Amino acid sequence: MDTREKTYKKMFVDMIAVHTKDGSTRPLKFKLEDDTVVVIDRVKFCQRAASTKVGGGGMRYTVMIRGFERYLFEDEGKWFIEAREE
Repeated sequence: MDTREKTYKKMFVDMIAVHTKDGSTRPLKFKLEDDTVVVIDRVKFCQRAASTKVGGGGMRYTVMIRGFERYLFEDEGKWFIEAREE
């Protein structure tokens, strides 16, 4: 069993999102550093919050991706995720 603590890094991503006429933003999909495209199945919540794993913050989107809950962050037009370091 691996007892090392998991470490995370802030990974900036290219985001495709819809900006609605009521002023809200709905992220649809994003591209990772290796050009993998990740589709967001559902947005559950959106609130102002900080990242506890990598620092920083802004608007935190709680999303479902392939059955797993994940966080996306948008801060002044830049999007990032908390990516596990290898």
